[in-house]
This record gives sequence, structure tokens and C-alpha cells, in this order.
Amino acid sequence: MIDESRLRELAMKLSAARIFLSADAREATIDGIDMELLATRVIEKNRGSADAVFAGAKELDEIVRSMSSEKVAEPIEVLRQPGFKPVAAELEPEIKIDERKPEHVSGTVDDFVDYFRDRLARLRHIIESNRQSLYGLVPSMESLRGFPEGREVTIIGIVTTKFVTKSGNILVIIEDETAEAKAIFMNGTSQKVKELFVKAESITNDEVIAVRGKLSRGFLMVSEIVWPDIPIKSRRTSENDLAIAFLSDVHVGSKLFMDKNFRHMLSWLNGGVSKQEQLAGKIKYIIIAGDAADGIGVYPGQDRDLAIQDVYLQYRLLINLLDAVPDYVHVFILPGNHDAVQRAEPQPSLGKAMVDEMGRGNIHMVTNPCSLTLDGFEVLAYHGTSLDSVISAVPNNSYARPEKAMVELLRRRHLSPIYGGNVVVPSRKDGMVIESVPDILHMGHIHKNGLTEYHGVEVVNSGTWQARTEFQVRQGHIPSPCVLPVFETKEHRFSSINFGDGQ
Repeated sequence: MIDESRLRELAMKLSAARIFLSADAREATIDGIDMELLATRVIEKNRGSADAVFAGAKELDEIVRSMSSEKVAEPIEVLRQPGFKPVAAELEPEIKIDERKPEHVSGTVDDFVDYFRDRLARLRHIIESNRQSLYGLVPSMESLRGFPEGREVTIIGIVTTKFVTKSGNILVIIEDETAEAKAIFMNGTSQKVKELFVKAESITNDEVIAVRGKLSRGFLMVSEIVWPDIPIKSRRTSENDLAIAFLSDVHVGSKLFMDKNFRHMLSWLNGGVSKQEQLAGKIKYIIIAGDAADGIGVYPGQDRDLAIQDVYLQYRLLINLLDAVPDYVHVFILPGNHDAVQRAEPQPSLGKAMVDEMGRGNIHMVTNPCSLTLDGFEVLAYHGTSLDSVISAVPNNSYARPEKAMVELLRRRHLSPIYGGNVVVPSRKDGMVIESVPDILHMGHIHKNGLTEYHGVEVVNSGTWQARTEFQVRQGHIPSPCVLPVFETKEHRFSSINFGDGQ
């Protein structure tokens, strides 16, 4: 029989979810079982029940047997080669963390107004700072009413509407705090007009842009469009010969998590794999850009795809795996849309209770997004949920080339320009604006590796450690699992290490 105090503990945890223990629950064999984990599993099994639920000994025993069958892997036995002398172990870390913590808001209309006003003000300032010679820049949309026909002006505002007219032109409605303006992009035949029209096709709702043109019958006939964009910056290098490794979308707990390959990579970090040992010894930092665990209840029917159906056990396995990372390597973990935090962005860091604090000073839980300065290199890390909406809305983007969509975010100086494409907190300050230009932009989410450079910024999507899912098969999307991008700071160069099968 179960201890009465443990029975009361379980009953209290379940009662908040309108689940009550039957009289025969005392007969359940649950001694030594974590009551928090057991309560979570009972609640998940009965999720969606409209009426009160009673759980008895039979149900509790079934859940305990299921939990016992889920073997959480033991920590990896690290066998470091005698000749492996990592240079990263000899150097002290230089770390600065700038988190974007979510604000607590009530969700009123005023919160949304404040959010978009802040977005407009900050991106307007960026446009004005980068383009000192914006000809005819007006102080506000309202001031356009007093201008004569044919006046050439420049306006800055938020795009609220975009559509193609019956005559084939693109009409964009732009507004600021005072009024709105209707901007026309002509579908003409000259080369200059054609090029401008193609640019206009890339305009998305909710982004901040500047347009220049002549006033005509209440419309602005556009001749130029300016995005906030990032200035061209010089390549940064460091004196220390170190490296940063980039991961994302590990999806621990999924049946498709590529455990063997992930362990192979961890062995490589410790010098246990005869492949680019010198590069392995340079790695001082690892950034995991979200979806470290597969989570539960993220999408309908996810339980069929899970090897571990308890989110706490998923994170326990993650902890056991990361315990094999050398103690001189600092690991930064962002949450993603699968992780056990709020879905709305910016996302808070994973809770201490969820990860049990890991007990190691080299593991850092950070917000999504987050800016990290590592040995002088600024890395802007974001899981990348907004890439879905960008790929859908901006022409010539696809899931096969995630780095192209990431460049679109840099051009807009915003990590989630299309409001509603993914859930964003409408706070007083827009936490997704890219104010400081990073040296490296790192994302995941797409499960496809991508590398490029834009205006001196290294753009990297670090792929996944999960095999191809049924959803990806239906969509025709081919991921690139187990490819680890590594950036060397002294040489300012990327390498991609393949830990796929047969490598």
C-alpha cells in the first residue's frame, strides 16, 4: 500500500485539474515514483475531459508501467584521447548576455498601440540614421495634406495593407501616428519601373519602410523604396584561436531524435573521434537555438511520435546528454516553439525546475531571442519561428534556403516583421527589433542548414538532429540532420561537420 502522505501529495496535485483519486488508489504500486511526474502523466492522459475524472489503482499502475519502460539514457562515458589537448581549455571565457525578457501585459488595445508605436519609432530612427540624405522627408503623414500636386516627398511608416489593383499596379497603405498614405507602384515597361515593382512585391504587412515619390490626386507615385536594412560592417576577428558551434532543433524525446549521431558529436567534442580533432579542441562555446526537447501537446497526435511522453523526462535526457560536454565549453540554450515555456515571443528562458539547474556553471538558459557577446563577437540567436511567415509572404524564398529568409529579416531590422505570423507579446517595447547589428545571426526551426554572408554579417541556420518527419515528407521538405556549423573566430570562417550516418 502507498504511504498516506504520498497519496495526499498526489491528490493535491491532481485536484487542480479536476482529477480525483478513487478509494482503491491506495492499492497502486507507486512507491519510489516521482509524484510530480506521475501527476503530470495522469493529467496529460485525461486532458480534454469536460467532467471530473476519477483515477484508481488500475490506471495508476498502467501509467507507472509506461513510465518505467521509458529508459532515460545514462550519461555518456567520455573517453578523451591521451593526445587530445584542446586549446579552448587553456583560455578563460569572455561572455556577455543581453536577454530580451518578455513584459507582463494585459492584452488591451493600448498594449497593441504602444507596441506598434515603439516599432515605428525605433525603425524610423534607424532609417533616418542610415539615410541622412532622404530627400523631402516629411515630419508626419498628416502634413501631406497641405502639399501641392507634384510635390516630391519621402514618408516613413508601417505597412497596413498591400494589394494588386485592377490595372495591375501595387497599392500599399502606409500609416504613422497621425494619418495614412496610399502609395502606388506602377507596373510599367521601363527597366527602372520594373525593378521597383519587383521590390514592391517583397513588401510585407506590418513592416516599417520609407518610400519616396510625387503626390498625385491623393496618391504617392513611388520612385524609391528604402528598408531599414543593416549597414555594411567590417569582418571581426579575434586574437584567440577559438570556435563557436551552432545547434538547434535537437528534439530530445521524439522517436526521430538521432541519438546515436548526437552522441557521436559529443564524443568528437571530447577528442574521441578521429575527425578534425584540432577544430574540436578550439570549441569554447555552443549555442542551441531552440527546440532542445520535442515537448508534448505541440500539435495534434504528437503522442504517436514521442519516445518519451513526459516533458520532464525529455529534459532529464537532455541534461544527461549535455553532461558529456567538456566543462570548459559554455553552452547557451534558447527555447523554441516545442519547448516548455510560453509560445509568445520573446520567450523566457527554460525554468530552473524544468532543467533542474543542471548543476553545472557552464550551462546557461537564456531567452529567445538573445544577444551573446563571445570573445568580442556579437551573436544574435533566435529560434526562427517567424521564418515560416517570411517564406510564405516574400517571393523567391523557400524552406530549402532558410538563410535567404534570414537575410530578409536583417533587411527589415526585425526578427518577426509580420504580426500574427507567429505569436508575439504586444508589449510596450517591441522586443524583436534588431537595433544592434550582430556579427553572426543564428537561427534554426527550418531543419535545414544554411550559410551565407550579408553586409558583413555571417548568417547561419544550424539545421536539426531529428530525422525527416511525416509532415516534412508530405510537404516535400528535405531536412539536413546532424550537420554541425562551427565558426572559427581568429580565421573568421565557417566549417560544417557532418555527423550523419556513415560519416
